[in-house]
Amino acid sequence: MKRLRFLVSLTTRDNDYQLEQAAAAQEASRRLSVDLEILYADNDAITQSTQILKAIQAAPELRPDAIVFEPVGGTSLPQVARMAVGAGISWAVLNREAEYLAEFRKTSRIPIFSISSDHKEIGKIQGQQFAVLLPRGGSILYIQGPSDNSAAKDRTAGMQAALPANIQVTALRGQWTEESAYKSISSWMRLNLASKGGIDLIGAQNDAMAIGARKAFEEITKPEQREQWLRLPYTGVDGLPTTGRTWARTGKLKATVLVPPNAGQAISMIADAIKTGSRVPERSYTVPSSFPTLAKLVR
Repeated sequence: MKRLRFLVSLTTRDNDYQLEQAAAAQEASRRLSVDLEILYADNDAITQSTQILKAIQAAPELRPDAIVFEPVGGTSLPQVARMAVGAGISWAVLNREAEYLAEFRKTSRIPIFSISSDHKEIGKIQGQQFAVLLPRGGSILYIQGPSDNSAAKDRTAGMQAALPANIQVTALRGQWTEESAYKSISSWMRLNLASKGGIDLIGAQNDAMAIGARKAFEEITKPEQREQWLRLPYTGVDGLPTTGRTWARTGKLKATVLVPPNAGQAISMIADAIKTGSRVPERSYTVPSSFPTLAKLVR
């Protein structure tokens, strides 16, 4: 059997979870003895589409056997997916629902599926953390991912479903990166909204954006005001060993949500399906958890 070739397309290098996805993919490829190429789209959907199309349209001996990708934009590239499947290339979508998968699976036996974090459950856990950290209620400054991103939407929906009625939310937007949250908070402060206070907690839909928010508040020139913002609890999502969990242990974050990377799992599923001829489920989900646990957070 020929050595398999995999292409993994990720959104950006400027995000710890994406780098963990890359590391998980590399570990799986070494373990399974498959060739791996990793591309980053710099948070640009057109760049991502172009990169993947180039791989699909390469000479047959240079094409990947499978493409595993985490979408940048609001769609999961259905036309690109159709071309890949038509060329006999297995297709796995990470952390996004893709309605076209069912249609493609009807006419093809190659692995075609999605594997995702349960984003509504992630949001629910974060909402529960907010409730524990603000037992008497209060106001949250909440930094969301991109408006067209289904993961961001699902995390918001899950959070709102778990949030007590006595907690109010002011929402800002980021792009999953530390820099984007820093800019979002800086712009918010320039509008003099920050000086009005009334915020009791900073929550972000990933750890990088939570730290970006902290960095923006660290630059407040008035010491008393700066300390007021930095004393607030900050929470995020991803909980990677060298970033989110470390930040939670050292106090930069009060809590995070552990989200297992799934790129390596997708590679393993495809390689096993190709080897055995078995079918993979259309959708699979990883299981998030609170860090620290909600019980410890209460204490």
